[in-house]
Amino acid sequence: MHENRFQAQDRLAAGAQFIAGELRRGTSGTSHTVVDPATGRPVHTYELAGTDDVDAAVAAARAAYPGWSRATPGERSDALHAFAAVLGERAEEFVQAESLQCGKPLKLSREFDVPGTVDNAAFFAGAARHLQGSSAGEYSGDHTSYVRREPIGVVGSIAPWNYPLQMAAWKILPAVAAGNTIVLKPSELTPFTSLLFAEAATAAGLPDGVVNIVSGAGLGAGEHLVGHEDVAMTSFTGSTAVGRRVAEIATSGVKRLHLELGGKAPFVVFDDADLDAAVHGAVAGALINSGQDCTAATRAYVQRPLYDAFVAGVADLMATVQVGDPFDPATDIGPLISHAHRDRVAGFVERARGYARVVTGGEAPGGDLAPGAYYRPTLIADAPQDSEAVQVEIFGPVLVVLPFDSDDEGLRLANDTPYGLAASAWTRDVFRAGRATREIQAGCVWVNDHIPILSEMPHGGYKASGYGKDMSAYSFEEYTQIKHVMYDNTAVARKDWHRTVFGRR
Repeated sequence: MHENRFQAQDRLAAGAQFIAGELRRGTSGTSHTVVDPATGRPVHTYELAGTDDVDAAVAAARAAYPGWSRATPGERSDALHAFAAVLGERAEEFVQAESLQCGKPLKLSREFDVPGTVDNAAFFAGAARHLQGSSAGEYSGDHTSYVRREPIGVVGSIAPWNYPLQMAAWKILPAVAAGNTIVLKPSELTPFTSLLFAEAATAAGLPDGVVNIVSGAGLGAGEHLVGHEDVAMTSFTGSTAVGRRVAEIATSGVKRLHLELGGKAPFVVFDDADLDAAVHGAVAGALINSGQDCTAATRAYVQRPLYDAFVAGVADLMATVQVGDPFDPATDIGPLISHAHRDRVAGFVERARGYARVVTGGEAPGGDLAPGAYYRPTLIADAPQDSEAVQVEIFGPVLVVLPFDSDDEGLRLANDTPYGLAASAWTRDVFRAGRATREIQAGCVWVNDHIPILSEMPHGGYKASGYGKDMSAYSFEEYTQIKHVMYDNTAVARKDWHRTVFGRR
């Protein structure tokens, strides 16, 4: 097993709050210990943020806002280009920290999380120069109108534990590219890479107070941040249940709100699909990040002629997936985030044995892996559509497979959950693919693939999966407000429309 340290650990002894350009200790009076989910051993203990820390972070962001919001697009772009460069230089530091706190295999952190974050920074560095409104026009005949995009103010964001680095980037980068300042609360389980991200921003030359991190609990620091009177916007990624609470607090203060919530992604395999491709796509799509991904393939609907072969193929391929130490290069998937979460996932599977067939997996490994929060890749077949395994987000390495007969039935079943974040359709028929992309109610629909994301394309859901978009130029719609500016061109003192209020022609 690896040593429970990472390159920046000694620096974080100064504290796990990053406010106005420096690390500080939290003032809540309560400490929290980050635990390595691969071993169950403690990694780092820090003082949680209290409400005073949130107030200080918001004050720092508010103080930095006038200067940052008035910086030119070119100046913000240059700062973000420098930020991307620093992230690239420190990539391995981020890899080690992310794998340690989350249990991600090194290859996932090194080939997905970290390079994706560097690419996000580079994208928003360029996008900062293209933050435009509509061009001018004389729409009334007597006036010239144009639209300005302006930053909103201080953004208070909350990120989850499953992709701490990428979620920090998705929250911070579009907000600051648009001229806002931000206070981010990462999950208290996984604060390391958010803190390193903020340190890198300062090292790249972003002014103190533009990016601030408060590492604290949701019920204390999180709720205070969302409800803070000087926070103009809240962006939250997490479960739908917690998202509802965030919405209650934010909307009571009439704040801008962006929610990216749970998912239960359908994986629809039509009878003309490439079976081998669908099997491989299902295993990869279901098991990425140990299934702790809101876009993971969780419900495979397979047209009956391919059903038995698909179930057998997925089971065989899952059995080859190497579960192990995240720092072992041979490992394919690591542990779940905690023993408590592993037990929650196991509970879904155990209950499913009463109404479905557990084809493979369905257990925690023993031996050297027993101390960690591991769970084997699991395939459940023949569960009823209304069962909890089909309807509820399990958030683990569990795929449920159901058959369907007609195309109408397959698409109906795909839409038959409260969620609508992501989905995929597997077919060689362009008309079937087109129909699936039109009719599946999800913010992203892949065809003959499942999971890839791009900085240039938006990410966000329908229905109970929330609203608003991360990444892409569309994210600026979340982090800017639109202002209509209208100039009179006539120089006439008494306008014709005035007669509707006083006087006559």
